[in-house]
Amino acid sequence: MTLVERYGADPAAERLWTPATVITFVRTIASLAVAALAVVRRDEHLLWAALGIYWVGDILDGAVARKLGCETRIGAVLDILCDRVNCAPVYLGLAWLHHDFVVPIFIYLFQFMTIDAFLSIAFLAWWVRSPNYFFEVDRTIFTWNWSKPAKAVNSAAVVVLMLLTGSMWVGLVIALALVVLKVVSLRRLLAIGLPIPSFTGAADSAPETGTTGTSGAAGTSDR
Repeated sequence: MTLVERYGADPAAERLWTPATVITFVRTIASLAVAALAVVRRDEHLLWAALGIYWVGDILDGAVARKLGCETRIGAVLDILCDRVNCAPVYLGLAWLHHDFVVPIFIYLFQFMTIDAFLSIAFLAWWVRSPNYFFEVDRTIFTWNWSKPAKAVNSAAVVVLMLLTGSMWVGLVIALALVVLKVVSLRRLLAIGLPIPSFTGAADSAPETGTTGTSGAAGTSDR
């Protein structure tokens, strides 16, 4: 099996509605509804429930996409956008209930909604299906941002550790560390460059070995 078949985008397979994207829509709407109810009732437990729906749904839609072979770039972009739709109201609700946590939460939201969002959709410049396969472009950026440990830290560490310890400083240190990590990742990405794909179909021009898949960016992968 070639790298294209394992990790590459197939234009013929691109569609909005797949079992995975249905899960993405459902978990997004469900999490938003619970978060809205939490704000109305000033109920922190409901905010945690909304966060749990988001996290479980985010894991589930990816697992279903891989299991059923319905991974698409449309689904990947949708997932990235919905992550932020689900994350923002929950974190803002927690900041509203815990005023002493406002600074680390807003720093976290800044990097997640801007720098991390840009990094996450940058995969579209290459032939891979999603950020989950960005190791075929650059191993270091992938490890820092989309490996399983990196995803866990990026999505949960700030709010979970801050609330468990009751310390704003714990959250602040983690939030600032994430900003630094994302800025360094962005600098590395910009050093590689964002190529404009010259091919019309992934199967026509994507590489057979672990390169970036576009001219001018080869040799940058730390694999």
